[in-house]
Amino acid sequence: MADYQERPATTTTVIEKRGGGGMTFAILLLVVVVAVAAFFLVSSETSKDNAVTSAATQVGQAASDVGDAAQDAVGSKGE
Repeated sequence: MADYQERPATTTTVIEKRGGGGMTFAILLLVVVVAVAAFFLVSSETSKDNAVTSAATQVGQAASDVGDAAQDAVGSKGE
């Protein structure tokens, strides 16, 4: 009989190299920085709006006080 020797099956191994891990981190970092900057910008705008509203209220109150004083002055002259 003939010597029969089984040959191992030929296999092909494919190695895929995954890249872009650094780019994903950079994009994530950029998103976080933009979110933090937007938060502070909106917070700053809200503070400015509140300050303007408060100042307008104080000016309105001062005008009302001046009007009351003028009425009192006119009323005291008429007596």
